[in-house]
Amino acid sequence: MKKLSVFLLTALTAICLAGCGKKEESQSLIVGFDQEFPPMGFIGEDGEYTGFDLELAEEVAKRLELDYKAQPIAWDSKDVELESGNIDCIWNGFTMTGREDKYTWSEPYMENSQVFVVNADSGIKSIADLKGKIVEVQMDSSGLKALEANPDILNSFEQLITTPDYNTAFMDLQQGAVDAICMDVIVAGYQINERKADMVILDESLSSELYAIGFKKGNTGLRDKVNKCLKEMKDDGTLAQISNKWFSKDITIIK
Repeated sequence: MKKLSVFLLTALTAICLAGCGKKEESQSLIVGFDQEFPPMGFIGEDGEYTGFDLELAEEVAKRLELDYKAQPIAWDSKDVELESGNIDCIWNGFTMTGREDKYTWSEPYMENSQVFVVNADSGIKSIADLKGKIVEVQMDSSGLKALEANPDILNSFEQLITTPDYNTAFMDLQQGAVDAICMDVIVAGYQINERKADMVILDESLSSELYAIGFKKGNTGLRDKVNKCLKEMKDDGTLAQISNKWFSKDITIIK
């Protein structure tokens, strides 16, 4: 009887461990994003996370039969979040240009450029007019990296201020605390339109780049699954539908 009890206990333990092992397998897609980066990812009027990139991510998770979770992160801590496994990917207007070797990347899905936003009545018409001006940029952003790659422009400013998010930068510009914001053109256009702000984007761009989804280096398995879904979404029109919702046209470049 004792032997039978030991056998049953051993068998039950094995079944329990097997079951626990299955639960530990990732059944979710945890998307890291900046919650103050409209229209790519932000908090909507209903208090829920929303945005162009988050809608894409949610649709991909649905097709992969994974639980979707939008995880807001501090943008300057994104690498720590990804390396620690707190998130599965960085999907939020994330520039792959200049970072090609740092992450495993999806196919690029959108083109972007870094530009300057100024008040319409500022008299600033070109990048040259920013000499002696105060410029604001998000910390650890593509805009900051683009400025650092153009020291002649950077050194012409009176001051360069970094900020955790662009909502703060737009308030600073509206209040006259800064003269210009350096940022993504896609986000700039959306912000100006939503705020109904009397601001303009300078015609000259600082740099051009590509948006893609960043995965932990070596995570080609998840990358390949996401790429396959994006291609399917392109072919069946879902990608264009989501783009039209947010930008009134299809600006995606998946082929």
